[in-house]
Amino acid sequence: TIILTVAVADCVHILITALVAQGRGLNKKAAIVESLNVNAQAVFLTSITTAIGLFSLNFSDAPPYRDLGNFAGMGSIYAWIFSMSLFPALLTILPMKASAVVDRQSRSMEWLADMVISKRKPLMLAMLAITLIGTALLPRLTFNDRFVEYFDERIDFRQASDWAADNLTGIYIINYSLESGEIGGVSDPAYLKRLDNFAQWLRAQPEVLHVASFSDVVKRVNRSFNGDRENFYAVPTNRQLAAQYVLLYEMSLPYGLDLNDQLNVDKSASRMVVTLEDLSTAEMKVLRARALDWLQANTPERMHVEPSGQAVMFSYIGERNFNAMTTGTIIAFVLISACLMLALRSLRLGLISLVPNIAPPAVAMGFFSLYQFEVGFWTAFVGATAIGLIVDATVHMLSKYRHARLELNYSSIDSVRYSFLTVGTALWVCSFVLIAGFMVLTLSPFLINAMLGRVVALTILTALVLDFLLLPALLMWIDGRGDPNAPLKRDAAANATPQAAE
Repeated sequence: TIILTVAVADCVHILITALVAQGRGLNKKAAIVESLNVNAQAVFLTSITTAIGLFSLNFSDAPPYRDLGNFAGMGSIYAWIFSMSLFPALLTILPMKASAVVDRQSRSMEWLADMVISKRKPLMLAMLAITLIGTALLPRLTFNDRFVEYFDERIDFRQASDWAADNLTGIYIINYSLESGEIGGVSDPAYLKRLDNFAQWLRAQPEVLHVASFSDVVKRVNRSFNGDRENFYAVPTNRQLAAQYVLLYEMSLPYGLDLNDQLNVDKSASRMVVTLEDLSTAEMKVLRARALDWLQANTPERMHVEPSGQAVMFSYIGERNFNAMTTGTIIAFVLISACLMLALRSLRLGLISLVPNIAPPAVAMGFFSLYQFEVGFWTAFVGATAIGLIVDATVHMLSKYRHARLELNYSSIDSVRYSFLTVGTALWVCSFVLIAGFMVLTLSPFLINAMLGRVVALTILTALVLDFLLLPALLMWIDGRGDPNAPLKRDAAANATPQAAE
């Protein structure tokens, strides 16, 4: 889906620019050649930046997403190759004719350009205010996951898990390996007492459904050897007696049902199994911290252990992956920004481009917090996936602006108008192609894919709005400082109008 979406987006720019050129009176071949000349650098740059963003998924701790980044990144490069070779060849063979729709779109872009130019100051203030509000909403987001809810209710695994949780027992299990400190130490009454106290404390926690402890086995055997009297359901006070109970119990069990699942070989440690209700990752971390605090306050240092199990692993894998992907996203952003500055050959334009490239993910996630404040594993992939895509619109706007400013000698205002007229239609069509492509992912029964598609689509929409309303205003304010109506070079011979150049 991602590769197909990126490939279509590349072709859209080439096709629409060719149609606009054809609408100005050029024949088909000349229109295609002009489109390739105008878009060659921008399409190459957007393909490279998209690939960089996708390749940054290699920083993920999840192998499937590293594979996704590699396949989609290579697909982006191949999409550029075919869009610059095969697609133009097909355009020369297949019928292509500018329609009235293209002309209407051009008039719409002209109206939008005039509106943005005339209202550039209030638009810039409004967009900056929206950006600040969206960024200020980011602290509302809390990192919290529920592993079972990764899967839609259409999936058999989700249905079985929900039924088991409602009718049988919990599906989350954690294990403690508690050391006694000596060989055969599991028979020590002091160790058994601490083990039993910890089990009792765990049973009192609201998140815990069941605790299986070695101390329970010893207590049951002690009661059985004393006429099943309840007052003997306790840990023996004599170590030799406890050791004999353990030996007799093991000898009485059928073959294969010994205590190897609860004790290690030299009987220096025992395993405690804790079954939990449906917990989120945040709740799991809180329980783990409380249990560790209790162990540190009531047991010797050798028993100060962390729990293990898939439930614990999934509680931290999302956070760890997020930290790793943050590093990857920052590196990708630095590389993409460097590519933009080198390609545009302008530090000023490169710095201006940072605003519409940084802001969309922050604004999108901020306003997303109004809909849902809990985010999970999928959050780590939004920035890396989106950053290479949202640069697309910025690159095309700035490349056309730079072309008009330096080569056509337009003023800052006329350069903005030129950018809208030459690439505006392609940008909104391309953006909506990307949005539609990622919205397809929302149909996935796997929550991570669905949420990734939803938020990346929102990020692309935000980027389009900022590129149309904020970026031109910034260009006229910063690059056109002094007199935005003045050309960059006051060379009368080169001072053509936008209409003549087009």
